[in-house]
Amino acid sequence: MLVAILGGSGKTGRAVGAALAQAGVATRPLGRAAFDGLPAALVGADAVHLIAPNLHPDEPSYVAAVLAAATEAGIGRVAYHSVASPYAPAMPHHLGKAESEDLVRRSGLDWTILQPCAYLQNLLPALRAARTSGVVEVPYAVDTLFGMVDLHDVALAAAAVLTGDGHLGATYELGGPALVSVADVAAAAGATARRAPAGDDVHPWLQAMFDYYDAHGLPTGGLPLGALLGRAPTSVEQVLARELGA
Repeated sequence: MLVAILGGSGKTGRAVGAALAQAGVATRPLGRAAFDGLPAALVGADAVHLIAPNLHPDEPSYVAAVLAAATEAGIGRVAYHSVASPYAPAMPHHLGKAESEDLVRRSGLDWTILQPCAYLQNLLPALRAARTSGVVEVPYAVDTLFGMVDLHDVALAAAAVLTGDGHLGATYELGGPALVSVADVAAAAGATARRAPAGDDVHPWLQAMFDYYDAHGLPTGGLPLGALLGRAPTSVEQVLARELGA
């Protein structure tokens, strides 16, 4: 089996590639430059794992082009990397993923959709800085709740749905084992958390996301991920021990 990974050079794509390699599956990581060469870059692949570039200005058009190329290349299997709570009109980039999910479902391909919550790994730079300052700073509320998830768990789930049976037509929301706040994560690392200004040059879509986080967080359950992994999702403490030696 050969899986082409669109977005294979990014953080998520590299993790998915490593998980597939662990499962004995060959991969073809494809970066942004390969997009202009589709469908030739997909020829010979058996499946596509589709990760759009972060904050793509028109993700539905990007996804539609990849789906068309996969069809032209004779690939019948696609897994689309979406996001938790895609239909959130207050967050434009989430809404782009909701529209893209609809395209995937109507593509005529055998599809699975993954909807991961925010990765714990996204907080690692702030947690490393906190080793000196003692404070984790983020540009949104530190006390709202998230189903923060381990990127490595998400990657293993992606490998499971691409290589296992029973996942066609499935949509899986992927969260960690418990709802936690940034303050909880900081405390587990021996630090405190506080909100800091986002800055004047923040992308408006990111500011919209921060505003949404202030009001609602991003709660996501852990049962689907646990079922795919065959074990409980990795806890905050376990991720910190692995990534930071905490």
